[in-house]
Amino acid sequence: MKRLLAVSLLLLYAAVAVAQAPPVRVRGKIEKLDGQMLIVKSREGPSVTIKLIDNFTVAGVVAASRADITAGKFVGVASLPQADGTQNALEVLIFPDAMRGTGEGHYAWDLMPDSMMTNATVADVSAVGGAIFSLRYKDGEKKVLVPEGVPIVTFVPADRSALVPGASVFVGTQKQPDGSLTAARVNVGLKGLVPPM
Repeated sequence: MKRLLAVSLLLLYAAVAVAQAPPVRVRGKIEKLDGQMLIVKSREGPSVTIKLIDNFTVAGVVAASRADITAGKFVGVASLPQADGTQNALEVLIFPDAMRGTGEGHYAWDLMPDSMMTNATVADVSAVGGAIFSLRYKDGEKKVLVPEGVPIVTFVPADRSALVPGASVFVGTQKQPDGSLTAARVNVGLKGLVPPM
């Protein structure tokens, strides 16, 4: 009986660990979509196969501008920390209102070494030295400089017809116990755009 209980607890712990596994982010170009299997040539080089769930969604990624980043917008900013405590933006995603609150907070990101992600509401905009945005999230606030030329994008509705060979994608996947990757959503650049996230 004790052995059965120990095995049950071990299996439960393993299930919780898998459920809490961090996402595996895949960036690259589509090689092909075969049914529910999306094959992506990753930015690191190897091809990656992602099993899309039955009711997966597709979001198109299109260009926006710095003028679209206004007070009250909910944004995601990948950035590099600066010595003065501010963040220097690498890219900005303006979320549609329906996605407000997605991933809110400030945390490590894997766009490049030492990068961070801040998903927050734009509280204030200043044009000193470019554009400086005060971003507020549930646990704090960050000031972010968005220099000229930084990619700024937003999401638009799309469907699986956009998942064509050569299209650039950003996919947050979950690693399964057998090592395979699954995803419920694919973010695909439209009109040749490379999702900068």
